[in-house]
Amino acid sequence: MSTSITISLEKSSKIHAPAPKTVSFPNNSSLKHSLFLVTLFIFLLLFIQFKALQSPLHFSWPLLGSQLSDQDITSMLRDSVTFLPLKDLRFSKEPESGHTWFMSSVNDTFEPNESEYLYFPSNSSKGRLLCFSAHDPHDGAKNSYAFAWREALPHGAILLPGLTYVSDTYYDHGNLWHGLNAIAPFIAWNVRKGCVAPARWVLFHWGELRTEMGKWVNAIAEVAIGKAEIETFKGIEGPTCFEEAVVFRHNHGAMSKARVGEVYDRIRCKAREFCKVGMDKIRDKKDVQMTLFLRTGARSFKNESVVVSVFEEECRKAGNCRVKVEKTDNLSFCDQVRLMSETDILVTPHGAQMTNILFMERNSSVMEFYPKGWEDLAGVGQYVYKWLSDWAGMRHQGVWRDPEGPPCHDPSDKLQCFFDFKDRQIGHDTVYFSKWASKVLQDMKEHRQAIPVKGNDLSATRTNFCQCGTSV
Repeated sequence: MSTSITISLEKSSKIHAPAPKTVSFPNNSSLKHSLFLVTLFIFLLLFIQFKALQSPLHFSWPLLGSQLSDQDITSMLRDSVTFLPLKDLRFSKEPESGHTWFMSSVNDTFEPNESEYLYFPSNSSKGRLLCFSAHDPHDGAKNSYAFAWREALPHGAILLPGLTYVSDTYYDHGNLWHGLNAIAPFIAWNVRKGCVAPARWVLFHWGELRTEMGKWVNAIAEVAIGKAEIETFKGIEGPTCFEEAVVFRHNHGAMSKARVGEVYDRIRCKAREFCKVGMDKIRDKKDVQMTLFLRTGARSFKNESVVVSVFEEECRKAGNCRVKVEKTDNLSFCDQVRLMSETDILVTPHGAQMTNILFMERNSSVMEFYPKGWEDLAGVGQYVYKWLSDWAGMRHQGVWRDPEGPPCHDPSDKLQCFFDFKDRQIGHDTVYFSKWASKVLQDMKEHRQAIPVKGNDLSATRTNFCQCGTSV
């Protein structure tokens, strides 16, 4: 039934108006019925979309009159896997900034005080696994990565079980300093996650595959984390996917100073435990040990015997002091751990061997020496062992820079000048060395005398850092 409205039109003497028109509107009941049907239809569409999002591998469109099987959908997902270059050349001018040029399409995960990382599978990866096709050791742009659901791995892919540590560094895993910085965030991660060793490492430099660490770096990784093979992908032709993977690509990155110190404490404690260093006996010794850790060749002292005699004389004057002289190339890993654990004052030229200072007790002292030319040409890299001393709880007592030596052949070529100065030998200044050694020895004696008074030896590395889950 409908309601009618009659609209009257005026008549004209010359124009005949048409008959009255009737306009009909639906009544309230019919309008409500129509709105209900529209609402129901929209709800059904939304419900279908929601179910599709909930279960992409088990969904069909009934309204289309056809149904895709699980096998069809799995095949479609497998075909949709896209591999991208590990090294993104678009970021070659700033390879360490932001996401870095390694796996540049992925955002980092941030946790307070920790280095940025990527983890797979995770919510951010939509539950997908990390896959590599990465055999090239020379060009990272030829290596690639992709993400895939476990049920739809790329064609020809193999799945490696367990946890994989993936490390990419702009520098390398061979040098003591750079290698330490690359593996430090993995040590922090390992402690946070229950100290379970990974199944394997996968190493990259600029996206280029690396199949080994330096011996010292590998020893640190094994004592602090556990033994794990380094994946070479040898004999694997297709892609490789990982059941679980964590990726660090920033070295220390956003790690706080306190967190870095905690990592170094763990390394120190685990290395001493591994090498069976008896710290109780060392801490009870009365003498101050001054160690001259000398290099051979590049950045060695021109006249070692004179330098040694200067420090021996100052040690004799101070009393309760002994000098030990060692060469950097004569010691095994555990020899270095024992030597540094005994050392109160380290005297050494700038170089990778200084990374061993993290095995010294907190509040030990470090004296560093440079050849001519470093201050003006070496950039911020010349300060890394000052930073390391600070992070590891040591007292960096300054540096001596040799002012003598021939000038650079072409001062306008600064890079070539640096290479010229970089590996020169180091001279000596007997008067300066004597005064400097005397001051550092006095500082050390005062520090050791203050420990019984304060009743708390904060310099000692606590053995509980060997236990999993210990934090600063």
